[in-house]
Amino acid sequence: MAVGFSIASENGQSNGKITLYVVLSCIMAAMGGVIFGYDIGIAGGVTSMEPFLKKFFHSVYLKKEDVKVSNYCVFDSQLLTTFTSSLYIAGLVTSFFASYITKAFGRKPSMVAGGAAFLAGTALGGAAFNVYMLIVGRLLLGVGVGFANQAVPLYLSEMALPRLRGATSNGFQLSIGIGALSANLINYGTEKIEGGWGWRVSLAMAAVPASVLTLGALFLPETPNSLIQRSHDHQKAKLLLQRIRGTEDVQAELDDLIKASSSKNNNKQSFKTILKRRYRPQLVMAVAIPFFQQVTGINVIAFYAPLLFRTIGLGESASLLSAVMTGVVGTGSTFISMFIVDKLGRRTLFMIGGIQMFASQCIVGGIMAFQLRDHGGLTKAYACVVLVMILVYVAGFGWSWGPLGWLVPSEIFPLEIRSVGQSITVAVSFIFTFIVAQTFLSMLCHFRSGIFFFFGGCMVVMTIFVYYLLPETKSVPLEQMEKVWHEHWFWKRIVGEISDRESTNVRNDYGTSRKF
Repeated sequence: MAVGFSIASENGQSNGKITLYVVLSCIMAAMGGVIFGYDIGIAGGVTSMEPFLKKFFHSVYLKKEDVKVSNYCVFDSQLLTTFTSSLYIAGLVTSFFASYITKAFGRKPSMVAGGAAFLAGTALGGAAFNVYMLIVGRLLLGVGVGFANQAVPLYLSEMALPRLRGATSNGFQLSIGIGALSANLINYGTEKIEGGWGWRVSLAMAAVPASVLTLGALFLPETPNSLIQRSHDHQKAKLLLQRIRGTEDVQAELDDLIKASSSKNNNKQSFKTILKRRYRPQLVMAVAIPFFQQVTGINVIAFYAPLLFRTIGLGESASLLSAVMTGVVGTGSTFISMFIVDKLGRRTLFMIGGIQMFASQCIVGGIMAFQLRDHGGLTKAYACVVLVMILVYVAGFGWSWGPLGWLVPSEIFPLEIRSVGQSITVAVSFIFTFIVAQTFLSMLCHFRSGIFFFFGGCMVVMTIFVYYLLPETKSVPLEQMEKVWHEHWFWKRIVGEISDRESTNVRNDYGTSRKF
């Protein structure tokens, strides 16, 4: 019997426990988030190191020494942003292949493939002697991240108890934060290595979480949802449920899983299926939530925090230390969200985080508009205020759009469109991550402080969107998630009509009514 403690589930769906087996499985799977976060953090750090710039991006290095170049334009280089953003193009393409593999072969193979690709990319990056090796390495890293981001959120949401799904799934964002924080700490240390080769250590250390994911995924159990969807081996799924829930009483949950699988034609045309009107709310959220998550501007901070801090006048070491501080705050706030997301609910955290991020973006934009000129830096007092406001902003993201941007899409899809829905979510995220990463330094050069007001305006729009169009999904079992759309003031006008029509068709099939 698995070790754990009892957690009663709503609606009698599960009488399971938080078992050690599930905890260890989820920790291992979450390594996929660590490699993603590490890559985000490491890229921003090494691009602020002078030996790295001098070797691979000499024109940027020369601009840093040119007193005539504006503070806002020092790092404006398409080659530099291509290095950062090439990962996301590879991740975008990979996410569609990963969708098929995740559905046809299970969640485990995608995680193994992701870890292996990331290891290959790490080797190229750490050994690079020209910019082409760097970019090819980044492309391989993108393949790894594409597989991991497809499989890990699904794995965590399907292994979790319904009432603790929010906390469990938020572990993915927490692992991203841990990866980014680890990268910032390593960058801060390797920058001090004499000889100018510290950046190689920073890039090569990504092999540690990638190795853990690759080897660990080989020993992970598949999720019961995936077993039923792929093999229809109900007995094997029942035995696995009993093991991961730590109880023999799993029949109700098993029945829900079988019903969700057998009542739908979930083996063909998933991309065509998700376009049906009955899945319109899920499709809208699969596109809107990752889009909004990226236009919060968080990846600007994640990618370019050291460069941004250097823009306002901090030195190389101080900039990297400031990035460490943002990593600590981001990881801490995400950890807090794991304890409150299943109590306060998703919508409340979206509202709190949105307001907090809007206010901090506007304050940062205002200070830079009135105090930071093309040459020179901010005074120490203003630089400290900017740093504090960025920390406030990161905290707001850490307990709202950060974890919830992955949690909500992973829990709203019915089984028959779950894999393709997650694929769309990951693809949209990669598309707009690439766009933001590729354009930010140029936008900073041309818009200057206005870029922060732009992201602040986006926060207003997305907060209004969530308030009016996103129903609360707290404590709703995955197999019963469709009911939240039927009860929502807006979406019931769309899915309710389809539901009524399909109910009429079903009755007609049994000879009890006519088909309209």
